[in-house]
Amino acid sequence: MDDAQLEQLAAAHPELAALREKALEVIAAAGADTAIEEARVRFLGRKSRLTEILRSIATLAPELRPVVGRLGNLVRVELEQFVERRAAELTKAALSASLEHERIDVTLPGQPFPAGHEHLISQTMREVEDIFIGLGYRIAEGPEVELDYYNFTALNTPPSHPARSSHDTFWVQEQRETMPEAVVDADRGVLLRTHTSPVQVRVMEAQAPPVYILCLGKVYRRDSDATHTPMFHQVEGLVVDEGITLADLKGTVAHFTREFFGPERSIRVRPHFFPFTEPSIEVDVNCELCGGTGCRSCKHSGWLEIMGAGMVDPNVYGFVGYDPEKVSGFAFGMGVERMAMLKHGIPDLRLFYDNDVRFLRQF
Repeated sequence: MDDAQLEQLAAAHPELAALREKALEVIAAAGADTAIEEARVRFLGRKSRLTEILRSIATLAPELRPVVGRLGNLVRVELEQFVERRAAELTKAALSASLEHERIDVTLPGQPFPAGHEHLISQTMREVEDIFIGLGYRIAEGPEVELDYYNFTALNTPPSHPARSSHDTFWVQEQRETMPEAVVDADRGVLLRTHTSPVQVRVMEAQAPPVYILCLGKVYRRDSDATHTPMFHQVEGLVVDEGITLADLKGTVAHFTREFFGPERSIRVRPHFFPFTEPSIEVDVNCELCGGTGCRSCKHSGWLEIMGAGMVDPNVYGFVGYDPEKVSGFAFGMGVERMAMLKHGIPDLRLFYDNDVRFLRQF
């Protein structure tokens, strides 16, 4: 404010003029950010005397109202700008003092930080992907929160199958009270998928044969011990084309195990049952931990199961509109954690999720 405005302010409202002088004095004397903030609240806050004066202009004499209103706003703007300048001065002074007393030699080498890497589970999944992409497969994905229809019904799983029980599956929304009455509402439930097979059904719904896909991702089951966790990762493959036989499945499995585990690992194929494949098989690989002689991990058999597989049951084709007289195919599924355990000789699956960097750094 110039001298003429200051004289006019002193004549029109002496208290406001004195308040301005006091505020400038206190702000100039502030020596820290906290003092600046206290001064701002004291002289410019909602409960400050300046705010009260500006709010009471209507009570002044009519000839003083425009003068006090105009000059009061000028005082407010002046004080706000002075607070900002003083705060900037304090910040600059603090920085100068810091540079003076806390000098850093920028020529010294920096502190090294260890580089991270992919988790062993992710590494295993990428390795499996590479093998099957080399065979001409493509990667397919689907939702982890799945419909009962895709997870069970469209895979030829009957309503009374034990896998539909709440003891085996995490249900988000279950439409049945007990298993015997499951027939009516078997397709309405919502659950955390128990395998990646629903992706296969969704892909077959969306395209006509031929189909060569690999499905990877998280799945959920009510298991928890040295070789099972409630959440784990699964890899499943599906082939549907003309003239596909069990020999093609066995050849694919043999190629994969040689590429993944090494040519020295032996496999064996034995019959099994799955609702969505017929005939069905399970594939075992000789135990790396004991060299096939028998140990606790392989239940003293010398073999560890790595996957379930089989020829796609013709009933499944009925859900996706494929003609079982023209096409055939096979499907297989593997647990990623199980494969990593077998390949690297890891005794307990829970080590993958303990987040112990001493374990993770080994891979």
